[in-house]
Amino acid sequence: MSTTITVEGMTCGHCEQTVEAALAGVAGVTGATADRDANEASVDGDADVDALVQAVTEAGYTAHA
Repeated sequence: MSTTITVEGMTCGHCEQTVEAALAGVAGVTGATADRDANEASVDGDADVDALVQAVTEAGYTAHA
């Protein structure tokens, strides 16, 4: 299953890496890709959407499903 969430505040490649690492730490995530140009992150796996949003928020970015 793939989920896409909106992520605001990414301005560089390091931001993308930070968001990807935060998402990868969520239970059920098998892969994550952040795209600062699209303000999105795509997540593979069966993780809870609220947990994904919380992980990105805790990493310092604004996120919503």
